[in-house]
Amino acid sequence: MSTNKNHLETNLIHTSSGLDVEQKTGAVNVPIYLSSTYHQETFDDFGPYDYSRSGNPTRQALEEKIAELEEGVRGLAFSSGMAAISTAFMLLSAGDHVLVSKDVYGGTFRFVTKVLSKLKIEHTFVDMTDLSKVAEAVEENTKVIYIETPSNPCMNITDIKGVVEIAKANNCLTFLDNTFMTSLYQKPINIGVDIVLHSATKFLSGHSDIIAGLAVTKNGELGERLAFLQNSFGSILGAQDSYLLLQGIKTLGARLNSSSKTALDIAGYLNEHPLINMVFYPGLSSHPGHGTHSRQSTGSGAVLSFEIADVVEAKTFVEHIRIPIFAVSLGAVESILSYPANMSHAAMPEHERESRGISNGLFRFSVGLEHVDDLIADLDQALQTAYVREEETVGVRGI
Repeated sequence: MSTNKNHLETNLIHTSSGLDVEQKTGAVNVPIYLSSTYHQETFDDFGPYDYSRSGNPTRQALEEKIAELEEGVRGLAFSSGMAAISTAFMLLSAGDHVLVSKDVYGGTFRFVTKVLSKLKIEHTFVDMTDLSKVAEAVEENTKVIYIETPSNPCMNITDIKGVVEIAKANNCLTFLDNTFMTSLYQKPINIGVDIVLHSATKFLSGHSDIIAGLAVTKNGELGERLAFLQNSFGSILGAQDSYLLLQGIKTLGARLNSSSKTALDIAGYLNEHPLINMVFYPGLSSHPGHGTHSRQSTGSGAVLSFEIADVVEAKTFVEHIRIPIFAVSLGAVESILSYPANMSHAAMPEHERESRGISNGLFRFSVGLEHVDDLIADLDQALQTAYVREEETVGVRGI
């Protein structure tokens, strides 16, 4: 565990050892080691690196950085967030059972339902906002409880400490997707979680330029097991992307703090807007789980979701939005508007989406670094343009 007492914004830029420059040249950035293999000095004395699938100096610098930030023991960098998540699930064996947050990311839902089931690993989706339901869903063969908080896209909040206590009482591991909050706002390992996972494509990178995943383990033994699986699958992050991610992490504090402040303003505005049915954002005092989130996190993040009123045409709204890009993904310097029903959660059957509150009027909004007044004005004009007035509806029906 890190003993560094600096604020995390400082640790994003500097290492706990104070060795922030490359020792041979004084370079302030980690070198990009574009080597697939490494010369061994003697016949039977191997150095720290032999083949870059098993270890690369640039990737190692990134892995040490995320382990320090999450205050865990072992960090591992993967080729994508789903590579990190799926590799962690491979700690399970046939006959095991896993509990998963009901409103989980669509890619995770797809892996659990389509891949784990083929490996004879059972699963149950459970409403983790209710600890009694979590406890009731634990079975004799349950080995992992998988948490996503805030959840994607409805921002439901799970009491991390409460789930960890249930897991420990039943000899289960806990995995937690920390993509939305990052280590800046949420430290799951300090609450008892065993493995923290990130789609580092998102806020940690912040520039929509790489695909990457990260995992951090609470202890060394679990880290060794996960590293063995990573090396076996070969799902590693390349040196160039590791370098870019290190650069992105340095500015996480400035980016996420600014975007989160704007997100709170936008959430408050939309919460009072007559053309919005509901806003999902943990920073709002009216949001279910707001109190729990405030106890276990130090910020509310830069992602919110909202459901438009029935009198607003979703297609017209999207076609008239001007500033945010309309795309999958989130966590970038540019604001990103997404439509979960056919983007992030397209892998879910419609009845599964509806049961999780992912309606055809739901949008997810990842707030970037644009000026808050410009974003609010843009959202309002798009909503007003997409508003189907009663007389217009009558006219259409008359035709």
